[in-house]
Amino acid sequence: MGQPSTATAPSVLIVYYSYTQQTRRVAEEMAGVLRGRGCAVNLAAIEFTDPRYEKRFEEFPMPRPFLEVVAMIPAELRRRPAQIRIPDIVTKQSYDLVCIGSPTWWLSTDVPIRSFLESDTARQVLKGTPFAAAVCCRRYWRHNLKTVRRLGTKSGGIFADGIHFRYQGGQVRSLLSLLSYLGSGEYRDRYLGVKIPPTNLQNYHLDAARTFADGLADQLLAGSKGAHAKGQAG
Repeated sequence: MGQPSTATAPSVLIVYYSYTQQTRRVAEEMAGVLRGRGCAVNLAAIEFTDPRYEKRFEEFPMPRPFLEVVAMIPAELRRRPAQIRIPDIVTKQSYDLVCIGSPTWWLSTDVPIRSFLESDTARQVLKGTPFAAAVCCRRYWRHNLKTVRRLGTKSGGIFADGIHFRYQGGQVRSLLSLLSYLGSGEYRDRYLGVKIPPTNLQNYHLDAARTFADGLADQLLAGSKGAHAKGQAG
């Protein structure tokens, strides 16, 4: 673990995994707000390098989206860590806040972020540190958010807050929309002859991400002022 930062600006790490780049969009929106509020922010994208699954995610769009998505069900059910690559920036310094961006795969936390949260690196970074969670999902977000909170706390972190971003449409049509996008990389009005809603993040989701980040900044800056006042009194 790196030495704690001596800068006065609160330091924030946003660590995330993103295949369709939706979670990356949330991370970047949050980073922009936090930087605008005077925080020093580092972004760290987890890479999914496990040879059992790597080829499924090495290209976009997916050539066989339904088969590839279904094929990840066993990995999700096993709940076992997979091979990932964690950027060096994660451990180069200590952070005042860690934000975790986690897409939902089926009903729970995606394999790369689960693997990160169960790693020694996560224990180093999160020990005694507040953390927040941002969950992107097609429908189901509760178990993902609950899992990030549980694993982050188990690694020594202090849960600060969480938010989720759910895509439009009901169970069936939202799945068709996602499969259409995964297989084409384009937004379409119909898939397999069925009218489908927009998938992925909409502008109102990004607005919510910025508002969420603003609230985290309020907490960080209030804590920083309190620590400074305590130091002056001492």
